[in-house]
Order: sequence, then structure tokens, then C-alpha cells
Amino acid sequence: MGASLASCAVGAAECLWVSAGRSPATAARAAAVVGLADAGDLPTLCRRSHVIVSICPPSAADEVAERVAATGFDGVYVDANAVSPATAARVGARFGDRYVDGGVIGPPAERPGTTRLYLAGPQAAGLAPLWAGSALDVRVLAATAEGAPASTLKMAYAAWTKGSNALLLAVNALADQAGALDALRAEWELSQPGLRERSDRVAAGSGPKAWRFEGEMAEIAATMAAAGLPDGFHRGAEELYRRLAGFKDHPGPALVEILAVLASGPAASGDGG
Repeated sequence: MGASLASCAVGAAECLWVSAGRSPATAARAAAVVGLADAGDLPTLCRRSHVIVSICPPSAADEVAERVAATGFDGVYVDANAVSPATAARVGARFGDRYVDGGVIGPPAERPGTTRLYLAGPQAAGLAPLWAGSALDVRVLAATAEGAPASTLKMAYAAWTKGSNALLLAVNALADQAGALDALRAEWELSQPGLRERSDRVAAGSGPKAWRFEGEMAEIAATMAAAGLPDGFHRGAEELYRRLAGFKDHPGPALVEILAVLASGPAASGDGG
């Protein structure tokens, strides 16, 4: 997603990234963005940048913000990660009115109409022109004295999309363990058309990303609990994605592969690395 946002902004500003400590896969994605320059390390990036957009796994958002603040960065910091309002508040406290709460909804922005970047904060409106005319649709939300509207929107949206995907995989696993999966899929064709095909798509699409979704479910659960709502469902989804973390970088696992891992229990969890 970071490469996608950079690609959409390249024409409006000099865009930089940091290669130090990044994987070959990340380097390949950055190299594919025409006009994206390598700053080398984080201090150099912070010294040369007026705006920094953070896109990383949710579990790393706090640490990344801390490292940026430690450099003395005095520009605008956009945290566009899938984090809870509480995490957003900790990040924002490091940057004061230079902090912008962000949230991305949709796939990498390769064509118009698919991906939106929601922003909130005193500096939010001034950032929209960075992506003007690109495939990325930037929408500014009204800032509030308390809360993080962009992050909360992202939490609510992903609570349904990725949360319901986790439930669907769990339902398939339950039926499979009882020898009733074929019967369930046949019943779906009669009463819930589309769920059979969706199960296959979710397995292929969610498996390779489960290592990231685990942390996102934890952030959603924390958001629910802070709002006085039950958090147990998304704690369960967090555990399910944890068990599937070993599918990271898999080209697209079949449903039967996903179900085999879920059936083997927590011991089959990947390390997410």
C-alpha cells in the first residue's frame, strides 16, 4: 500500500522511501514506482521531508512514530495505519498539531474509484493536493476534540470486511471437522448463494495477508472495548489469523490448505516474520 500511495503522489512532490532494513520484496515494490527515490536511512528521510506518511503493519505503528519523532522531524506526520483511536492518540501526542489521523480503505490505488484515503486533523486539508488527479481519492473528515475519526472509520470498516472473512473461514473449518463441509456448501447454494465462492476467494486472498490482519484484529478489539462494546469476536479473529500467519508470501492458498492449518490448532501458528 505504501508504494501505491507514493506512486499516486510522485507527480506532485518529491517522494522518498527508506531502504535500510527493508526486505528484497519491499525494495522491488519501491523500484517499480517511477520517481520514488531512496533516502537510505530514516534520519535522512526525516531531514529531507516536509510530510511523512506512515504505512506499516499495525503492530509497528507506535514504534515507527517514536523513531521518527526521535530524529527531531518537524514536518507533518500522517499515520495512515489500521490502528485503534488509542494507538492513534499515542502517535499523535508525539507530533501535536502536525499530526494527521489517516485511514486507507480499498486495495492499492491502481485505478480511480477503488481506494480512499481518509484524513483528519488541522493539516489534513492542505495535504489533499498531493494526490490530486491520481487514482487515490482523498477525503478530509471533520476533526473532533476527542477521538480519531479516520482511524475509527478504518476500524469499523475492517471490523466487518476482515472480521466477517475470519468468521467465514472458521465456519468452513467447523463443518469440515465434522465431515459436513460438502453438505454445508450444497446448502449455501440453495439458501446463501455466493458464500461457497466467497470462501474460496477469502482463503486465497486472506491467507497471505493473515500475518498483518492479526494485528489489525487486535486494534479493532481494543477499539470495541474502549467503546463499551464486546471485543471477543475480534479477539477470536485475531487468533484465527495468527494461526494462518505461516501463509505469508504464499501465492494464494486453497481453502483446503487453510482448513488443514486451522484444524491443527494453535501450535500450527506462523511467526508472522
